[in-house]
Formats: sequence, C-alpha cells, structure tokens
Amino acid sequence: MPSAVSVSDEVRAAVAARRPVVALETTIITHGLPRPRNVSAARDAEALLREAGVVPATVGVVDGRPTVGLSAGEIDRLGAADDVHKIGTRDLPVAMAQGWSGGTTVSATAVLAHRAGVGVFATGGLGGVHRGAATTFDESADLVALAGVPILVVSAGVKSILDVGATLERLETLQVTVLGYRTTTFPGFYVRDSGFPIADRVGTPGEVAAVVRARDALGLRSAVLLANPVSEADELDDDLHRAVLDGALADAEAAGVRGKDTTPHLLDHLHRASEGRSLEVNLALYRANVALGGAVARELSALDDGREVRQ
Repeated sequence: MPSAVSVSDEVRAAVAARRPVVALETTIITHGLPRPRNVSAARDAEALLREAGVVPATVGVVDGRPTVGLSAGEIDRLGAADDVHKIGTRDLPVAMAQGWSGGTTVSATAVLAHRAGVGVFATGGLGGVHRGAATTFDESADLVALAGVPILVVSAGVKSILDVGATLERLETLQVTVLGYRTTTFPGFYVRDSGFPIADRVGTPGEVAAVVRARDALGLRSAVLLANPVSEADELDDDLHRAVLDGALADAEAAGVRGKDTTPHLLDHLHRASEGRSLEVNLALYRANVALGGAVARELSALDDGREVRQ
C-alpha cells in the first residue's frame, strides 16, 4: 500500500543524506496568527532555516493528504482559507477520510515528522495541562505525543494560560526529558520565567545534540523538550502579562469556552488586551526557536557524519 504520509522530494532527499532538517507546524498559520502575518511568518521561518543550510519541512494536511514539506502554494492556501481545520493526532484519520485541509498541532506535527524521518521540530509554545484539569481532565494531546514520539521539540515552554506546574509534573511522569537552554527556570511563553525550575540545563546546540543521541542510544521512545526562553528584549512586561492573562481567563470562563476552543480564544483575548504586543512576542520567540532548532539539526547531522560544525 502507498504511504499515508506524503513527503516532499526535498525533505526525502535531505533525510536520506542525513542533512539537517527541521519540521514546522501549521496551526500557527491556520489558527495562531492573523492574516497576512501568518503566511509571512511561515515564509520567514523557512527562509531562516535555508539561510543556515537547513531544509525546512513545514507539515500540514491538504485535501486529506498529510504532508511533510508543504509547497509555497500549499502554505499560502492554508493561510488564506476560512474552512481549514485544526488537526491533532486523533483527527488525522478523519481528515484523511473526509478530505480535510488544515493545520497540524504539535502532536500531529511530531507524529508526521517522525514518520518522515525528521528528528527536530521547532514550534512556539507547547500545549499542556489546563487550569482546573483536576475536575475537567483537560490536557493537551501534545503531552501524549511527547511521551511516545522520539523527536526533539524546541519550544518557549508552555503557554502561560495553562497550569505550568501541573504540566511539568505530567512531563516528568511521562518520562519526557526537559532541557533548559541556558536557563534553570522553565519559560512561560510570553515571559522568560514561569516561576518553576528546570533540573537540567544545556548551553550549546552541541550539548543538546549529545543528549538526543544518548536518548537514541538507549532506545528510549520519548521526546526531548528543549525549553528556549524568549529574549529579555522581547518578553512581555510582567505586570502587563499578569493583567491580560487574568482578564483572558475570566473572559473564557464567562463565555463558557471549553475544550480545543480554549487556547485560540485565550490567545485572541491576549492579543486584543495587550494591543498587539503579545503577537510581536509570539513572532519573536517563534523565530528564535526556529533558529535554535536549525542549529541543533546541524549538530545532529554533524554527529551522524563524524564531523564538527562551523558555528
């Protein structure tokens, strides 16, 4: 039977040659950013990787076809359409059978990238345990994906709208290795410090690559999460962050928003309440994560070839 996942010729050739490749998700295009910033952000991310000698592998679903390595036209189409779906791992079979087009979440992107042989994935913020999950049991499928997909995920922590402490506890239970990139505090997406510590710190892309290959040597099947804080210059002011976050949570509660609609609703409120400042932070941290993902991918490629990377 033909493969259920379509992989572009460029990505397929790079993976076969062990050249550096970084996967990119598409919910940031379809549900995360306003037009036209969504498509320009996707193009900028791919250009940033290419300039560093890394092949971008943007992942999405087009007409029921899960694809690793979307074309420019496919990215434009997903970014412009109003009827695109937000597709997690559990949605993939339905998307294929029903012929959906849509953006893949962290969970689905990780699964599809791994199927294509791509070992590094850069995103903005990770999903996690929602506030009040003790009664609602509302947890992101991203956590399950990290527990079962041996990929490196570069993220600016988890979104601060979530229960960060509970998320870290779940990651520990799920045996997901969490590394702080030049930090011993877990980042809170819009801010550098969520208030929770990280036990393991790494200082260079080479150190990250060494951890990933040690994971592989042990045959472990879980992801490595590389937590990369937003820069001090780009982070959201702490007082503003606290105020708009409290307002966003109260607004979602009043509106009765539940399930997978929660995160887009809260992020939209944050964007409006911060007068667009949160959007600029989102774009800055995403670009930084993509750049770091590219640097680690180069190190992994060099390790596989037994050579050193020129920084």
